[in-house]
Amino acid sequence: MPFYECVFIARSDATPQQVEALAEQLAEVIAQGGGRVSKREYWGLRPLAYRIKKNRKGHYMLLNIDAPWPAVAEMERQLRLNEDVLRFLTVRVEAPEQGPSAAIARPSREDRTDRLDRPARGADRAAPAPRSDRATRPELVE
Repeated sequence: MPFYECVFIARSDATPQQVEALAEQLAEVIAQGGGRVSKREYWGLRPLAYRIKKNRKGHYMLLNIDAPWPAVAEMERQLRLNEDVLRFLTVRVEAPEQGPSAAIARPSREDRTDRLDRPARGADRAAPAPRSDRATRPELVE
C-alpha cells in the first residue's frame, strides 16, 4: 500500500483534546478503508503565517498513513466537512519517516547555544584607521 503524510491545522479555540479526538476519528476512517495510521504527532498551538478565517494561531497535527487511495480520499472529505479544520495537506511519500518529524526535532530558541558561542557583531573586524584631515582637505595640505 502507498504511504501518505497528512498535516492539518485546527482552529485555535479548539482544545488539544478535541484535536486528538479529531485525529482518532480520522484514524477510524482510515481503518475502515483498509489502512492504518502508523504515527500521530501533535505539534502544538503555533502562529500562522497569515490570518485564516480570522485565526492567528492553529493546532497542528501530523498523521503518517499507510492506506489505499479511497480511504485517504474519504479522510480528506471528512476534513473538508469539519468546521474546526482550517487547512490540510496530504502528500504521498516513498517511505514513512522514522523518529520525530523535523517540526518536533528542531531545537527551540531557548535550547540553542550557537548564539552564545558566536562573537559579538563587529568584534571580528579591525577598527578603522583614524582619518587624517590633511589627506582629505586640500586647504590643510602645505
